[in-house]
Amino acid sequence: MKKIAPDVKLGKDVKVYDFVNLYGCEIGDNTKIGTFVEIQKGAKIGKSCKISSHTFICEGVTIEDGVFVGHNVTFINDAYPRATAQNGQLQTEADWVCIPTLVKKGASIGSSATILCGVTIGEGAMIGAGSVVTKDVPPHSVAAGNPAKILRTVKEEIVA
Repeated sequence: MKKIAPDVKLGKDVKVYDFVNLYGCEIGDNTKIGTFVEIQKGAKIGKSCKISSHTFICEGVTIEDGVFVGHNVTFINDAYPRATAQNGQLQTEADWVCIPTLVKKGASIGSSATILCGVTIGEGAMIGAGSVVTKDVPPHSVAAGNPAKILRTVKEEIVA
């Protein structure tokens, strides 16, 4: 079962597997969305991306062309998440600020990584599995750990 809201903009030849929840987002041509993925309103996924199973892409995330997102990757869009506002009522959209995140062309994000809000992952960068990205990652860098640290650079050409 797929839940694709009518406001989703799907490019040509997008493959969407079962148990997916898409609403208010844009998905580029030839992108593959794995099982148990949620992509929220305002998120943008480029062309020829692979979004692996069990991944959560929230509002405010932009993923450029040719990006690989491993299994169980989580993006965060709120620096100070709370359930309730100061008055004790459940928060509404008016009670918090969505902080955007950008993943540049040809980057790769390993399985179970967590990407905090407000960061940019540079073109061709690689994020190690299980990493927690708290700061920008320069282009063509390998970053891993908790918090993720730059380990080295990547000299391969991006094909996207």
